[in-house]
Amino acid sequence: MSADLIHPTAIIHPSAQLAEGVEVGAYTVIGADVSIGRGSRVASHVVIDGPTRIGAENQIYPFASIGAAPQDKKFNGEPTELIIGDRNVIRECCTFNRGTAQDKGKTVVGDDNWIMAYVHIAHDCIIGNNTIFANNATLAGHVDIRDWVILGGFTLVHQFCVIGEHAFTGMGSAVSKDVPPYAMVSGAPAEPHSINLEGLKRRGFSKEAIQRIKEAHRILYRQHLSTADALAKIEAEFGEHQDIALLLDFCRNSQRGLIR
Repeated sequence: MSADLIHPTAIIHPSAQLAEGVEVGAYTVIGADVSIGRGSRVASHVVIDGPTRIGAENQIYPFASIGAAPQDKKFNGEPTELIIGDRNVIRECCTFNRGTAQDKGKTVVGDDNWIMAYVHIAHDCIIGNNTIFANNATLAGHVDIRDWVILGGFTLVHQFCVIGEHAFTGMGSAVSKDVPPYAMVSGAPAEPHSINLEGLKRRGFSKEAIQRIKEAHRILYRQHLSTADALAKIEAEFGEHQDIALLLDFCRNSQRGLIR
């Protein structure tokens, strides 16, 4: 920990571990059992409670509350934790809570996520990599957000929901069931509208893969089939492709049921 990168008004618990190159701004408070990886920047007026593990090269902006106790009446001070990976941008006034003993005991945020102002990530959520959460997106407890998901501003996600890889929610969406990979949903309650076409193009999906995913979406949502029949048809036509196998696996393992 380099003293010249720590503002003199910051309060850092003696047990906190800050790696080389960590910058801490004015009036920030870092509590016991917190570790922060090399090159991370914590701006002014941030509060980080432990147990919390933060990786390298993260940027945490003012007034964020990171690692506070979960907002769960069952929580009774158990030693749960928050784990944050590398190269995340966490903007102003975000709140990330630790896990609960009744579930995973940890909340996890992966790598390379872009998390805008006022986002709330509740206890026991699992966030993948390369996601974007627009302003005021709010996750209830036990939510699973997979890689490359984009949540529009003011999106609300119900407890225990899963949002699959490359999915997209429109502004103001209220998600109460699982969202399959590649889907674009919006509304309150959220409904499926199309695939995340622009997102797939930007991530280098081939024209053939995009057409395949589009046809699978049409079978699932436009042919008035039961979910089981739709998945069987998708597997028969495209099941040998990895991108479709991902979709099929997600849908067949859904616990809350799919958005329909």
